[in-house]
Amino acid sequence: MRRALELARRGEGRVEPNPRVGAVVVRGGRVVGEGWHARYGGAHAEATALGKAGARARGATVYVNLEPCCHTGKTPPCTEALVRAGVKEVVAAVRDPHGIVNGRGFAALRRGGVRVRTGVLAQEARRANPGFFKFHETGLPYVVAKWAMTLDGKIATHTGDSRWISSEASRAWLHRLRDAHQAILVGSGTALRDDPIMRGHRSRPVRVILDSWARVPGDAKVVKTAREQRTIVAVSTSAPAERVRALQRAGVEVIKLEVMDLRVVFEEIARAGIHTILVEGGGEVHASVFEAGLADEVVVFVAPKVVGGRGAKTPVEGTGLGRMADALRLSEVTVERIEDDVVIRGRR
Repeated sequence: MRRALELARRGEGRVEPNPRVGAVVVRGGRVVGEGWHARYGGAHAEATALGKAGARARGATVYVNLEPCCHTGKTPPCTEALVRAGVKEVVAAVRDPHGIVNGRGFAALRRGGVRVRTGVLAQEARRANPGFFKFHETGLPYVVAKWAMTLDGKIATHTGDSRWISSEASRAWLHRLRDAHQAILVGSGTALRDDPIMRGHRSRPVRVILDSWARVPGDAKVVKTAREQRTIVAVSTSAPAERVRALQRAGVEVIKLEVMDLRVVFEEIARAGIHTILVEGGGEVHASVFEAGLADEVVVFVAPKVVGGRGAKTPVEGTGLGRMADALRLSEVTVERIEDDVVIRGRR
């Protein structure tokens, strides 16, 4: 199962909104076939692994990190392929939360005479597909809040200068982190101040900008490249109509909201098939995410720099909590050093 999970991760950034899935075919204590879901619309992990195993799949055990599908989508049902191949047993880490599968895949296998076992490395399997599980269980995307700050907790100087807090090596690490997410979200302040292009190491995630008054100008990088990299701007229904039309003419998708409610924004985005979001906003955007209870994970880059300044921006602003006892406490915390910077990562 650990090998199946390792294979599944190879699909990261290529298969979404489908889940990342890996499969291992074992017969007589030997691996006779492996596969993973390599791209959206492509062959599923089980079909690839069975194809490599060939006739050796008969009487074998197949390990897979998610319940095999039992419906015809872009590819035929994996359950039918497993039964047809004559496998003896399927060991699946977890049930598929998608409404059209959710236990039906296991039932189809049992009807076909295949023994089914579940629960092996279940927690690890859920974490391999956080966005997939979060969306199908709650209707919301999996949200990671990320920022880079100085040792004294600033994300910019009092003049607003923020380039660069972290090292070049940390920025390269961040680009790889972006590759694992379908979308990057920022506020209009970040878009106006930094004019970011928001790309990963090898990917071009969907760009989401919270911009109540449609202030992002036509010469902003995100607007000029909207036809080559999907860009969504969430605006208020009170935003000037001409600015909204200018964004739409440039190829930007506009979401109009009476109230800039982040939960509604995230629900809209999730329904569009975007199940993982990396929030790189400023302090107010991060505050809104935390106050609404929408953050699932936090990634913080800490650089060994001190800038000071009462007016310098901090990573999470808003009103804040009144009692330390009410503070959000992260679990499963990891600490990694990148040159002189430190990356702290944890889950809610």
